[in-house]
Amino acid sequence: MDKRLAKRHKRQVARAQTKAKVSEPDVRSHEEIVAAREASQSNAGIGASGKVQAPAGPTRKTGPGTASAARTDAG
Repeated sequence: MDKRLAKRHKRQVARAQTKAKVSEPDVRSHEEIVAAREASQSNAGIGASGKVQAPAGPTRKTGPGTASAARTDAG
């Protein structure tokens, strides 16, 4: 049984190595990377007060039929 499991593991490792995704190196200069970080941080939604901005109104709409009604058994 150990031999069978070892063979199976070997096949799985071989498949995983062929499917492995190799990431491409970042060819940007240090200044470009720093500028991109600063640009993404300024768009993060944090205001001058340091608080995260939330939507103005409630995010869930409550209308008729959304509230749980008492269950009535017919019969």
